[in-house]
Amino acid sequence: MILAISIAFYQQVSGEKNTYIMVIAIVIFMYGMMQLSAKTPSKNKDKEEEDAE
Repeated sequence: MILAISIAFYQQVSGEKNTYIMVIAIVIFMYGMMQLSAKTPSKNKDKEEEDAE
């Protein structure tokens, strides 16, 4: 994810902007965020279990 962010920032600063590289960097970043959020437990998990009872 850090690599994708650094590539995206580099593309913004450079004179020649390549849209395809930006899209790939964004996709990699979003995929990384999805993987990270899947590992993070939900705050509302206890409340959902209480509502089910």
